Amino acid sequence: MEIFIIILFSILSYLLGSLPSSIWLSRVLHGIDIREHGSGNAGATNTFRVLGSKTGLMVLALDITKGITASSLVLFLGSIAHGTDRYINIQLLFGLCAVLGHLFPIYENFRGGKGIATLLGMVIGINYILALSCIALFLIVLFLTRYVSLSSILATISFPIFAIFVLKKDEPLLIAFGIVAVIIVILTHQKNIKNLIAGEENKANLFRKK
Repeated sequence: MEIFIIILFSILSYLLGSLPSSIWLSRVLHGIDIREHGSGNAGATNTFRVLGSKTGLMVLALDITKGITASSLVLFLGSIAHGTDRYINIQLLFGLCAVLGHLFPIYENFRGGKGIATLLGMVIGINYILALSCIALFLIVLFLTRYVSLSSILATISFPIFAIFVLKKDEPLLIAFGIVAVIIVILTHQKNIKNLIAGEENKANLFRKK
């Protein structure tokens, strides 16, 4: 019975992650498809750049909430003790399903964003101190370079490292998830990486008014 519920919640997490906040809000509030403007990405960063801070913050908050909610579904599995390796592993499973939903939303022909905000929400749901560590690194790199893409990549790479020191766990699945997260971020940021190497990446000016 428990495995059935886990499978059901995994599907629910994917459907939750598939909710394309940037696409729907850009259509409802501005009458456009965000994927046809700016970088063409359906994520918070492109929303900030194209539609301004108000809509960008709404998208960011909703995408983070998807990750938090998905990873928190484990609370409905009362038979699993909080904080155990199995508890965290199931949180990782649900969170990853939400991230995959954000990357490949079933509601929008599987054309989604890059998953960073939803990934952050998942980490917040697992351990807020771990999340704050990743956020701190993100902000430091962003402050020094003004590159959102570089900040996102380095913050994601730091996840398995911070997990070992913050959670004090070297659980194989946790480390494996960290590696998978890094691979996902690198694959979804290939264009950004090429631009960074070529010195052509756009620098952040996210909080302009719209």
